[in-house]
Amino acid sequence: MDSSNNHLVLVILLTIALVLGVRAAHLRRTIPSEEEKKEMERQLKAINKPPIKSFKTEQGEIFDCIDIHKQLAFDHHLLKNHSVQLKPTSVPKWITCHNNAQKVNPLQLQLKEISCPHGTVIVKRTTIQDLINSQHLKSTGFNIPRHVGNNIDLTGHHFATADYEYDNIAGVQGNINLWDPQVSQDQISLATMAIAGGPIIEELSSISVGWMVNPLLYKDHIHLYTYWTADGYNKTGCYDIRCPGFVQVSKRIPLGVLLQPVSIYNGTQKEMDLSLHQVITSRVSRVNVGYWPQSLFIASGLVKGADLASWGGQVYSPTTEKSPIMGSGHFPKEGFGKAAFVNNIHILNGKGEALIPQIYTIKTHESSPNCYKAKYVHDDDEPWIRAVYYGGPGGCIGK
Repeated sequence: MDSSNNHLVLVILLTIALVLGVRAAHLRRTIPSEEEKKEMERQLKAINKPPIKSFKTEQGEIFDCIDIHKQLAFDHHLLKNHSVQLKPTSVPKWITCHNNAQKVNPLQLQLKEISCPHGTVIVKRTTIQDLINSQHLKSTGFNIPRHVGNNIDLTGHHFATADYEYDNIAGVQGNINLWDPQVSQDQISLATMAIAGGPIIEELSSISVGWMVNPLLYKDHIHLYTYWTADGYNKTGCYDIRCPGFVQVSKRIPLGVLLQPVSIYNGTQKEMDLSLHQVITSRVSRVNVGYWPQSLFIASGLVKGADLASWGGQVYSPTTEKSPIMGSGHFPKEGFGKAAFVNNIHILNGKGEALIPQIYTIKTHESSPNCYKAKYVHDDDEPWIRAVYYGGPGGCIGK
């Protein structure tokens, strides 16, 4: 795959989840038939494993403490004989950089008054509405084009990112600035860090992690999210743990958790440090939340290393509405304290070594520069060695 097509493929990988998620908003208004309800109830029994303990939050969400060996992940046919890996066999020695923002403490990511016992993991209970959304994510009719070309429909999608487009990426790291942008019911705004790889589009694999404001999936405000696929978003993949695959190991931090506190414009800046490495482990604020076993990606290119890595922001809006704000809602030129950022950008090479990317290896991409921009900062641009400012006020319409 030549370099001119690499970024286009990355765009497909990082925006497909948005297409699926937003198009599900239209189905949310439909009422399932009695037969469909019975089928959903059957599926719910399979998805929601018997809890050891349960909690209900102020937002009305229910979280369950599930036996770590009986979680949904092990319903996947490739994980039937999988042994839980409580922590990576090795943790990369990420390079510490100067930092002006306050990191979110792992304790702040825990749900209040919720404590799961030893040997369990915390997961959000799936509802019928969640199931309707998840099923629609799989059946919206949005298909990845079998050939990379100009026929790719990214209408309504906007992004501003810094991308590393080289082979043999074994992992990535970044500290993502936390904001809580306002969006309408059918819109999405997110900050992400992602890796992707694969020789052909049918075998493309990708994993994304970051924060997202998506009223369909999370009702309101900013939530921790993940998304993955092992086959170009054809049959595999989902958000968080809405399908078998991701192995949760933390009994404290669930995927989909509400993130608080957030940054204040021209005030205190909050950030969350994230990393993806090894098989692929998701670390949030230095805590191992869980991982995607290597066996999920045996048939794809990600096992041998990713080809692409990306840090930045994305939004989606129906073309009849003005696109929402990205990040803080301010352009990168305003700088620290006002513009959203991802700092402490690192990659992990095939030898497991954490590296600061060479300056020339990272390029910025802006799909709608009138509404959103990205600015890559490095070395002489204090306070960080490698970072990207991104975002904007939005307002694009009909694109």
